[in-house]
Amino acid sequence: MLDRVTESRWRRAFRARQLTGGGTLRWWVEVGTVVAVVLVAAVLLPSISPPGIPASALGHADDLVAFERTFGLFHEQAIQEAVLGLGSVVGALANWWYGLMHFAATAAVFVWLYRRHPDDYPLWRNTLAISAVAALAIQALWPATPPRLLAGSGGAPIFRDTLTEFSALWSFSSSGGVANQHAAMPSMHAVWALICACIVVPRVSSIWVKVAAITYPVITMLAIVVTGNHYFVDALGAVPIVGLGYLLARRFTRAGRRRPDLALIA
Repeated sequence: MLDRVTESRWRRAFRARQLTGGGTLRWWVEVGTVVAVVLVAAVLLPSISPPGIPASALGHADDLVAFERTFGLFHEQAIQEAVLGLGSVVGALANWWYGLMHFAATAAVFVWLYRRHPDDYPLWRNTLAISAVAALAIQALWPATPPRLLAGSGGAPIFRDTLTEFSALWSFSSSGGVANQHAAMPSMHAVWALICACIVVPRVSSIWVKVAAITYPVITMLAIVVTGNHYFVDALGAVPIVGLGYLLARRFTRAGRRRPDLALIA
């Protein structure tokens, strides 16, 4: 049986949060919503992104490569070879960062935000949701083949698929068809990493934590390139997506705001 002090700490950690301007955050509702969204996505994504290569995916990937070459950005293959040349351990680290941090870091940041800055939580939760929907819509309407599946299309070099070469948390071949392999633009990993940085940097005083938060999207960009899953421009595409998500969320989020009459929904 838990002693009274421990029990009190658990109650404080998991109690509902009262927000400025009215409204209440309940962690079990937030967790339940996330689980429901994941389950719906698991059911819908295979039908939205059926097996096989969309007819336009390779063409769009060629367009991305041509765009990067125009502006001197197409160095993904050289970077991949340079990093993987350091050894299989580095390749495995890139895989695990790609497969794990996307979810673990985002979850940790939002739990921290819920506990320490509950008034800011609804705005950034809605920013994440809107940004994710916008990114998924672009990926569905404008599919693009990732570097590892180019196979020399458009004169591009051959990329390595690190998820099949080195130790990894998961791979696309083991994802059960849930993951969309032709959703290179924009990078959802970059979208979420940028949101995490935007949440943490202005709310911490430690310079080291700020540096870590700023570095996180940079390392994520390197990981998505090294694993052959994205182009640099895919990561850059996360910036307007997050900007749009934030502006819309700020316009419509009421909970936690001092003047709830200016917004429409919680």
